[in-house]
Amino acid sequence: MQSSKSCLIIGVMSGTSLDGIDIAACKFVEENGFYTFEIIKAETIPYQQHEIDALKNAFHLSGVELISLHHQYGNSIGEMVKQFCDTNHLKPDYIASHGHTIFHQPEKGFTFQLGHGANIAARAGIKTICDFRTSDVAYGGQGAPLVPIGDELLFSEYDYCLNLGGISNISFHENGIRKAFDVGICNMALNELAQQANLSFDKDGLLAQSGTINQALLNMLIESAENYHANHHSLGYEWYNKHIKTIIDKATCSIANKLNTFCEFIAIQITAVLQNEATVLVTGGGAKNKFLIHLLQSKCNCKIIIPEEEVIDFKEALLFAFLGILRAIELPNSLKLVTGASKDAIGGCIYLP
Repeated sequence: MQSSKSCLIIGVMSGTSLDGIDIAACKFVEENGFYTFEIIKAETIPYQQHEIDALKNAFHLSGVELISLHHQYGNSIGEMVKQFCDTNHLKPDYIASHGHTIFHQPEKGFTFQLGHGANIAARAGIKTICDFRTSDVAYGGQGAPLVPIGDELLFSEYDYCLNLGGISNISFHENGIRKAFDVGICNMALNELAQQANLSFDKDGLLAQSGTINQALLNMLIESAENYHANHHSLGYEWYNKHIKTIIDKATCSIANKLNTFCEFIAIQITAVLQNEATVLVTGGGAKNKFLIHLLQSKCNCKIIIPEEEVIDFKEALLFAFLGILRAIELPNSLKLVTGASKDAIGGCIYLP
């Protein structure tokens, strides 16, 4: 790509909530350093149960098994994107694939997102950018969050950009600089609890709304969160599995009560970050959880803004598409002030078909 004036790029995102793969065809236009975007077409391809099981259990695999899955999953992504482009008659310049996070231990110097870019490029026949986080980690950063640079350049009219995905994360301006961090576990826990009630997810938060708060459980969750904020900047499934899931599993109350309590916990964590009278753009699957949004609105004196459904569902895919553009033109796409790295990094590997 010779210039960022206009580019069509496919953003691919698989979140920790394990609901499926988001594919978004995004057109970006740049004029004098300002970017506009349009989501041309977008689709979520739900995971089958065997795929959910494979991704959820991937961190237990042997080295050989993990590498095999890494390439198989890359093939799957490439085939999905090719079909998506053929069906919608699209000829993108690039694919920007986040992959699916299996390991995220930046304090030990590594992070790993499943889905090899070479396989994606080979199957889709499109230049592919992937592995966005490792450069930042190599410079001593957390490798997350990465979306704040997109929030800064595409959604600057909002005081806060809050994403309620498997993990809740937030981005905002403070004292003239962009700040961002993972707030806590969100749909990762809510979806697992809903699945114990034979639901794929708790639609509108109705099951949670039917329950009541278990104060003992809430106190333990809050104590665990204090430990997180004292020692971490970003979260992964490993942290959830060790610190949150064990607390929830040990609680002796109904699933409805656990869901109600965890929604209360999410709202408490987020409200603690927000300043009064701010505008808050809320995206991700949690933006459709009416009970959770009601709790947020009842606890903070902010204007909660729920955008059109396309932005709710595909903002992360959109932003990784944008990170792909920055990588292609060799501009920084991770911010040291956000991740704690020693320098701004240009993250991502490019594979040619």
